[in-house]
Amino acid sequence: MRTRKVKIGNIFIGGGEPVRIQSMTKTKTADWKSTVNQIKKLQACGCEIIRVAVPDMDSAKVLSKIKKNIKIPLVADIHFDWRLAVEAIKQGVDKIRINPGNIGSRENVEKIVIEAKKRKVAIRVGVNAGSLKILKKSDGWFKMSQEKRANQMINELLENIKIIEDMNFSDIVVSLKANDVPTTVLANQIFSKKKNYPIHLGITEAGTEFSGVIKSTSAFGILLNQGIGDTIRVSLTASPEEEVRSGWEILKALELRKRGIEIISCPTCGRCETDLIKIVNKLEQKLLTFNFLPLTSQLKVAVMGCIVNGPGEAKDANIGIAGGKGFGLLFKKGKVIKKIPQTKWVSEILKEISNQR
Repeated sequence: MRTRKVKIGNIFIGGGEPVRIQSMTKTKTADWKSTVNQIKKLQACGCEIIRVAVPDMDSAKVLSKIKKNIKIPLVADIHFDWRLAVEAIKQGVDKIRINPGNIGSRENVEKIVIEAKKRKVAIRVGVNAGSLKILKKSDGWFKMSQEKRANQMINELLENIKIIEDMNFSDIVVSLKANDVPTTVLANQIFSKKKNYPIHLGITEAGTEFSGVIKSTSAFGILLNQGIGDTIRVSLTASPEEEVRSGWEILKALELRKRGIEIISCPTCGRCETDLIKIVNKLEQKLLTFNFLPLTSQLKVAVMGCIVNGPGEAKDANIGIAGGKGFGLLFKKGKVIKKIPQTKWVSEILKEISNQR
């Protein structure tokens, strides 16, 4: 579903642009040097938009320093205090994220929009299920059906967007997040039929690296396959680098983006005569330093436990190894090249990858 195109710093989102990968720093923003260092690591992983928390004026006042030292668009995450949003815009951020439901009065939101309009800074209007107005009035939310929950989120989002639209401002991005997959999916599906603003996808409070990735993948897979979603963040109780890597793996699996190295490996069975799990895990760790370096094209690397799976089922892999007892057959695009000892599988694959650059 084609959305309108919105400029965020030096890139665009929506309007047919690639689905962008976002993350958020875990550092104290006021410690701007540590924040810059973390952002640079995320840039190296493939992060395309970075968001920072702005809980106080000390954090807001250093945003220009952060902006000057990074190469990707900077987003300020604002809650409660409209003055922080205005200061963040003056500091030169590329987008601000607000939840009008906790900013306060319409007048406060309008002050933010005036400044954003003056400096051509986009606004993401984010509605999280946990901060809806209805929660302040009763516990009725917990008794609602998923459909009613989704519509309640949408109603508050539309109400908030209307304030901004009334001021003739349209550089808007939206997000509708809950901590459960069905509500998040339904809310975004319904909203996408009502407005054409770019949509940022996420599951709020998704959880740990394991459960959070599963939740996020479940929601993103459904929505992105339907053409819904222009940016994503895999929110994890883990390092932000894992958020970025997970985001890329999701987009690669859906064949929406092609970048880096994809490992395909068999689940192993009684035919396997090598510790394939250990080998693949070692290879994956080694590839973290390779994965987002420039490549002429995406590489598919196969590690198979026996000749049943490789090279036959992995013949489309650029590079692959099919296991035997103590040895493996190295193949490229299904053609066997040579026999190598098991102890050299990882080093041989890394060598072949280097030769592809």
